[in-house]
Amino acid sequence: MTERPTLAVGLMSGTSLDGMDAALVRLTGPSHAELVNFVTRPYTDDERSALRAALDGARAPDLARLHVRLSEWAADAVETLLVQADTPASDLGFIAFHGQTIWHEPPVVTWQLGEPAVLAERFGVRVVSNFRARDLAAGGQGAPLVPMADVLLFAAPAGPRVLLNLGGMANITFVPRRAQEDGVLAFDTGPGVAVLDGVARLVDRRRGYDRDGLIAAQGTADEAVLAELLADPFFEAAPPKSTGRERFGDAYAAALHARVPGADGVATAAELTARSVAAAVGRWTPPGTEVVASGGGCHHPGLMAALGRHLAAAGGGALRRFDDLFFPGDAKEAVAFALLGYLTLHGQPGNVPAATGAGGARVLGTVTPA
Repeated sequence: MTERPTLAVGLMSGTSLDGMDAALVRLTGPSHAELVNFVTRPYTDDERSALRAALDGARAPDLARLHVRLSEWAADAVETLLVQADTPASDLGFIAFHGQTIWHEPPVVTWQLGEPAVLAERFGVRVVSNFRARDLAAGGQGAPLVPMADVLLFAAPAGPRVLLNLGGMANITFVPRRAQEDGVLAFDTGPGVAVLDGVARLVDRRRGYDRDGLIAAQGTADEAVLAELLADPFFEAAPPKSTGRERFGDAYAAALHARVPGADGVATAAELTARSVAAAVGRWTPPGTEVVASGGGCHHPGLMAALGRHLAAAGGGALRRFDDLFFPGDAKEAVAFALLGYLTLHGQPGNVPAATGAGGARVLGTVTPA
């Protein structure tokens, strides 16, 4: 008997801090997810500043208020999504709410702000949240969690593929074949666009990020500084491993800007991402494996061009865009968390232990009733 489709909303706010992504997803079993509609509720400058303050160690009252405010921003995104899709909330089976990571320090803690009760009350729908904590409790990193979606939804049906996400941090998932978890390898490679955008804001404070790669295109990477940055022990560490803005965030960007001011610093940051990603692909995945990229970094022409060059030099396969194979790549992580919510409600594991380092497969998340 064919399973009845479940309509769900997946919500994601990543380390790029650009906005709250909301995806309306139709799930028919764990291996088929159709993107029905997608919106991003951009953060205002003040909202983004509040998130950065949280990442930099805000006071408890400010964190408590932001915990609720973030949920209200998420609710705004869901409301806009449902109106755009002409879909009543009563049609939803659940909402999957990742929240916003403000501190990631495995194996001690990973902390996501966002109160699911706000969404449950607003829409009368059960909410799945707090996805990372169980994996961490089982000895894992609590990240990355998107690899389960890479295995079930986005891997190649008959051969190996690397799924690359260029968000605030960059991470890769190597999958030998769709729905085959044996042999999967996934980990954060280091900075994605967090450092790049952080330096760009210091160069031109009118910009939130290096739109269209215009600043980086005017500069030249500083090879001596790059060599020092790439000597960071994180890049040499074996997976599983994960990182965040605690290591590669605004403080890191400020230090790079002080050493390499102007457009040259932005170009150096772009090269740092491209080279660290390519080195990880070359070191940990089979030669010639195609790389399918998604995330905000795909909109930066200079980063993508550099990545293509360095992947080729490292023996990697063709660099392709997620958009060309599936649906707009900006929606990928929100769709992935919709899948994770589905797995939680069906009592199925959502982590890939080979990716997170957990002691075994675990059912993730906490359910807030409708």
